[in-house]
Amino acid sequence: MNVDSLGNQVMQGYQITRDEAIRLSKEPLEALCKKADEIRAHFCSDGFDICTIINAKSGHCSENCRFCAQSAHNRTGAKEYPLLSAEEITDEARRNDAQGVLRFSIVTSGRQLSDAEVDAMCEAVRQIRRETGIAVCISFGLLNREQYEKLKEAGVTRVHNNLETSRRNFPNICTTHTFDDKLAAIRAAKEAGLAVCSGGIMGLGETWEDRIDMALTLRELGIRSVPVNLLNPIPGTPFAGNERLSPEELRRIVAVYRFLLPDASIRLAGGRGLLPDQGRSCFLSGANAAISGDMLTTAGITVQTDLRLFSMTSPS
Repeated sequence: MNVDSLGNQVMQGYQITRDEAIRLSKEPLEALCKKADEIRAHFCSDGFDICTIINAKSGHCSENCRFCAQSAHNRTGAKEYPLLSAEEITDEARRNDAQGVLRFSIVTSGRQLSDAEVDAMCEAVRQIRRETGIAVCISFGLLNREQYEKLKEAGVTRVHNNLETSRRNFPNICTTHTFDDKLAAIRAAKEAGLAVCSGGIMGLGETWEDRIDMALTLRELGIRSVPVNLLNPIPGTPFAGNERLSPEELRRIVAVYRFLLPDASIRLAGGRGLLPDQGRSCFLSGANAAISGDMLTTAGITVQTDLRLFSMTSPS
């Protein structure tokens, strides 16, 4: 396979196949990453997209996701608290807005918020939109179209709902909901007129075929914001003993994803702080977005540090 030739075809509008992506995953790393970065520059220029999150409801989740510190099935000592108030969430949005963050995501634990909780979050979103210029994203689990329509009316513009992995591998990750449940929620959000942010976690024991199949599902769904998380094996979870992926493996994943999803925001997310360079090499391998600040239950990289990192990174 000629990486340069295939990359040039992608820049001319060609969609690579599953077999081509599998072969790409075995190509020499530096050539692969260099071409992925060219594809990124062609479709996305040199801009970085940065967002932050708030853990607005923590712990005691009914779902048994094997990677998650917040699952009631896992004993991790993660904080547990009910839904934060509109004022508490707005305060955090104000702080992020003042730092120049353009998008702020409200994230809650649990299978899905109740109708009453959705109404409370609608009020929080309205307050944020009144008092700041920041765009609002939400991650409230497996909601339905009517709930998403309420949130859109309140001012939400994007929904986050990770697939986590491929359809084949999903039952190895979670059994309390299904891959099809995820797809139904994503489609409901899109039907409500909302953009969707969806990706997965690398290091769950998946194969390269699983990684590529997840990316192909995202491509079929038309997802334009794709978080790439690196598993942080948390004590007390079934995946506590998983070996962390190397920085080189994550670069390879990012590069192949850029070939598969050439015009998407490929967003380094959870686990980025485990990387010795905080993700800079991935930003030179096709990534062009990040979640900054703390993650849900683990420390992240501060917005100030990220802004310095991005200003020093010259992807072209």
